[in-house]
Amino acid sequence: MNNQANNTIGYLGAEAAYLLEYQCTKIRLEQISTPFQREQVFHESNRNIPVIRSMSQLYAHGNLGNSGYLSILPVDQGIEHSAIYSFYKNPDYFDPENIIKLAIAGGCNGVASSFGVLSIHARKYAHKIPFIVKLNHNELLTHPVKYDQIFYGTVKDAWNMGAVAVGATVYFGSLQSSRQLNEVAIAFERAHELGMGTILWCYTRNEAFTQQGADYNKAADITGQANYLGVSIQADVIKQKLPDTNYGFKALKQGLFNDEMYGMTATDHPIDLCRLQVANCYMGKIGLINSGGASGKSDIAEAVRTAVINKRAGGSGLILGRKAFQRPFNEGVQLLRAVQEVYLDKTITIA
Repeated sequence: MNNQANNTIGYLGAEAAYLLEYQCTKIRLEQISTPFQREQVFHESNRNIPVIRSMSQLYAHGNLGNSGYLSILPVDQGIEHSAIYSFYKNPDYFDPENIIKLAIAGGCNGVASSFGVLSIHARKYAHKIPFIVKLNHNELLTHPVKYDQIFYGTVKDAWNMGAVAVGATVYFGSLQSSRQLNEVAIAFERAHELGMGTILWCYTRNEAFTQQGADYNKAADITGQANYLGVSIQADVIKQKLPDTNYGFKALKQGLFNDEMYGMTATDHPIDLCRLQVANCYMGKIGLINSGGASGKSDIAEAVRTAVINKRAGGSGLILGRKAFQRPFNEGVQLLRAVQEVYLDKTITIA
């Protein structure tokens, strides 16, 4: 057994066999496109050569370069969660250069952040690590808080600073989701015209999706449908939270559902739940990257667990921010590399 496998087993603890030995029998491996087939998918699509080149740059960079997987550092929390709340543990990250330095030292494929963060050092770093410019954000200060996303700049501005891709969020289920979906679809079309890839933060956000103590904003069926809408507007990568439950449509009595559809597509095993998200990304033809979640007491173990589930489900990597930057720099680098070890470890296979 190699050192990578030993490290992963140590982080997984009692769940090691449960996660590493499981095999999917609902949506099977032979039914999905794996990350190693993604280049062929893009070559058969309507994506133009500059888009394919930009996506190749992203997939070829960093410690996971040319592995088929992505490790991205996203830091837009200064806008989304307030800068003081996000950076009080490490005030160095008020300085955007340290965000970029962490992504480079951590061997990430790319760094995703706001127009301001990336533009202030674009000439120094845009050629050293792929930039992903986040086009829209919540602005937080409106009271009462509303689940909306507004554009902070233009696609052309992102192209001018040398970005290889743009990112955007749609809060599916919110009152503003229809407008957001339309705006992002237009922006993604423009990004493709200019030769940039597109990444969609495919989040569901509605207080009514929490019922009797269960948060169906992270249900496999609800998030899976958000993914399907995301690939419908030609996102090249989908970012989604790891599901921790299912039966969202049934619990909310929303849309069309029956018991048979749940029985045919997933069990309650976390790899099966994530496999359903992958299936909604055109059976894996569009890459699914799961988010790392909030910072806590067992960040490395939690991040490694998420990476194992994502990889074994057929996903394409992790986009992990708070767990990395809300800790000392060297520990953040260590965490990013621990996650990358999962994707480099050939003994951890797709279930």
